[in-house]
Amino acid sequence: QVQLVESGGGLVQPGGSLRLSCVVYGSTVTRNIMGWYRQAPGKQRELFGQITNGGSTVSDSVKGRFTISRDNVKNTMYLQMNSLTPDDTAVYYCNARDLNGHIYWGQGTQVTVSS
Repeated sequence: QVQLVESGGGLVQPGGSLRLSCVVYGSTVTRNIMGWYRQAPGKQRELFGQITNGGSTVSDSVKGRFTISRDNVKNTMYLQMNSLTPDDTAVYYCNARDLNGHIYWGQGTQVTVSS
């Protein structure tokens, strides 16, 4: 049974930073395409970044501010978020997709950017 457990969300002021973590149980980060999604109030869940054995990519909306990384020993994916704005307020989800096409989700963590 694959489980993804997220942590690190919270309330931060505009311009601040947060780091989210996603620990993988029952599989490894190297066996999956790992991704970060977010869902803002009233909007659809959107993919904004992924990391594979070949490297990481992020969408233009967060490029230069968000960085995805992973620690293969800790079996954990990270999302470093800098220069946060109120538009970044959302529930953030980590996601894993294995070679068989199975998809797994974390429980989601709330990020609120507000003064």
